[in-house]
Amino acid sequence: MSRRLFYPIIQALLAAVLFGASAPFAKLLLGEIDPIPMAALLYFGSGVGAWILLLVQRAGNGWKEAEAHLVKTDMPWLISAILAGGVAAPILLMWGLNLTPASTASLLLNFESVATTLIAVYAFSEAVDKRILWAMGLITLASILLSWTGGAWGVSFGALGVLGACFLWGVDNNLTRHISAKNPLIIVGVKGLGAGTFSLALTFALGKSLPGAEVIALAMCLGAVSYGLSIQLFILAMRGLGAARTSMLFGVAPFVGTFLSLIVFREMPQNLFWIALFVMLAGAWLMVTENHDHHHIHEPIEHIHAHTHPDEHHEHTQPADAPLVNGMHSHSHVHAALTHCHAHAPDLHHRHGHMEAS
Repeated sequence: MSRRLFYPIIQALLAAVLFGASAPFAKLLLGEIDPIPMAALLYFGSGVGAWILLLVQRAGNGWKEAEAHLVKTDMPWLISAILAGGVAAPILLMWGLNLTPASTASLLLNFESVATTLIAVYAFSEAVDKRILWAMGLITLASILLSWTGGAWGVSFGALGVLGACFLWGVDNNLTRHISAKNPLIIVGVKGLGAGTFSLALTFALGKSLPGAEVIALAMCLGAVSYGLSIQLFILAMRGLGAARTSMLFGVAPFVGTFLSLIVFREMPQNLFWIALFVMLAGAWLMVTENHDHHHIHEPIEHIHAHTHPDEHHEHTQPADAPLVNGMHSHSHVHAALTHCHAHAPDLHHRHGHMEAS
């Protein structure tokens, strides 16, 4: 594994660990709060936590930022992601859950990573080879085995609602990929407050009540870490891996939740867990040992994102109106046409087609 891919893989796995931890810890609070206001508080916690961290980061850097700011052309991507993943998906999910056996719904919810991959490949031409497809299949199979509970099972219109929610979360992931070069704290801050506002409105519309101040604070703190920090790491991972690979590695989150449930609640996993764990590890191994290496052509491009000088793709000179900066920084820069060969993933600089360079 190249160093270029090592850090995004670690970021994706850490994002999965933090998100997986949300399930058992949220379960501790569910006796005190209904699931819908719980979702609102988790989202709000992620948004508020991101804005606080951004202010602390700016103050520590003398109010200078290494990350690129969102601009007007980023707004359609961000707003669409919020509408798809934070508004429409929860509505479809709640409708589907009311009409679908719980065992069926738990299996169908595993298809978010599949939806993310299919959208990335067919809508946005992200490169995925047979090795990655095998990894996706194994990780999805592992999630299905982990969530298999037997019991009532059936296909209904409600099942289409659950699948529709997974599809919309896949849309959300791919739309967010298009702005992943920008400051992840701002993205998470806006998405968290946007989705939280919708969930809170839904809470009041359905006549649900909010818990006491202590439970609200605990839920928001959980959201700041398990949602906010997790999504920030997810966005950073997409910079280096693309949406499909990041989403597949994120598929280990349920296993983290199961391990923590074993520790917190002394809940022994079902026998299928050990088979699922082996299958998941096989899929993850295919992912992390990928060596996508070929001659490829970089078309001329101008963009802005955090980077350092010099590296393999940033040997440009500093703009005349900006002082020379050591370390991570961002400014608009131009990449000239370039042909070379090295291991890479569909990162910010490798979203090219896959015709061999001559």
